[in-house]
Amino acid sequence: MSTVQPGEPIHAKSKAHFEELVAEHDVVLVDFHADWCGPCKMLEPTIEEIAAESEAAVVKVDIDELQDLARDAGVRSVPTLQFYAHGEEAKRLIGVQDKDDLLAVVAELS
Repeated sequence: MSTVQPGEPIHAKSKAHFEELVAEHDVVLVDFHADWCGPCKMLEPTIEEIAAESEAAVVKVDIDELQDLARDAGVRSVPTLQFYAHGEEAKRLIGVQDKDDLLAVVAELS
């Protein structure tokens, strides 16, 4: 497990890359998003702050680029935020979320 966090969101390039990132970090926040999604754009600054300020690795998944991954993850609407702890899905939130609520989940899983 990696303890070094990137400090900014990592864009998943493929399903294999995504799986590698989830396995590599203790706590991962996955932001399933789309360029055409207004709420996703509203959430983006919060996601960037979480990446910079928390212990979690933040992974962004464009559902249009990685449709198979989004479908396999059961993503039906965006934004969907999925938390992983030690490689296992731990929590899922849908829609725009408050930064403090997201940080609380990260703290709970750390």
